[in-house]
Amino acid sequence: MSKRNSQAAKTAARERLRAEREREAKRAKVKRQVVVALSVAGVLAAAGGIGYAVVQANKPGHWDAVKGDKVVVPANTTGTDGTTVVIGKDSAKKTLKIYEDPRCPICASFEQAVGSTVEKDVEAGKYKIQFVSGTFIDGDRLSKGDIGSRGEGSKNAVSALGAALNVSPEAFLKYKSALYSEKWHPEETDDKFKSDDYLIKVADTVDELKNNTTFQTAVKNGTYDAWALAMSKAFDTNKDDVTGTPSFVMDGKKLVTEAGNQPMTVDEFNTVVDAALKG
Repeated sequence: MSKRNSQAAKTAARERLRAEREREAKRAKVKRQVVVALSVAGVLAAAGGIGYAVVQANKPGHWDAVKGDKVVVPANTTGTDGTTVVIGKDSAKKTLKIYEDPRCPICASFEQAVGSTVEKDVEAGKYKIQFVSGTFIDGDRLSKGDIGSRGEGSKNAVSALGAALNVSPEAFLKYKSALYSEKWHPEETDDKFKSDDYLIKVADTVDELKNNTTFQTAVKNGTYDAWALAMSKAFDTNKDDVTGTPSFVMDGKKLVTEAGNQPMTVDEFNTVVDAALKG
């Protein structure tokens, strides 16, 4: 090979190498631009996502919003915001207050064991019953205006009970019994009562409420949601020094067994109630 040809070949090789380096440099630049663009987009997306999450977190939930609503009072109630619910014959001289929370498993056990006895006593005019419903298992402290983070089933069930009470006291009692029944009452950790459909399904086992469109509409529309919060506040601010459920009070005195426990059997219940009636 001549020196000229050899030099030309070297020059061509250097030119190809230079061109290849330029192409690599351009590809690297484009790659960096893409990476930067994606990074910026990712940051913006993340910021947007965080912003959205913050906005969502700070939006008032349904029950927080309900706190400012006007209370719609069910029929068959009296007192401030309709929070006095008394059922029984006018001839009955004394009233038994029953403090409950719809999600309370002990309340369910009491209802299953003693509920029918209470109903018979009321029908016989032995005493009236006044129901005070709390929602503390949801984590609520309505006396402080706080809606808790442990669920909403207690509030929703109280609201549905208000819809049943609006139909009749009998519908209220039967519906309450159904909600506390072994078949329908969920575990305390299972917030089934937050579902309107579930509450309506249970109500369909009660003759007065089965396919009752007025009742169903009230449950779905949350007609008595604000009333449920008012009831919860009444529980929180009670003057009977009640902090747990179930609790029983007559003439301002808590009814407990000799061991200091809530009466959970028919015999225990009859013993403490009969003593209170004589007092």
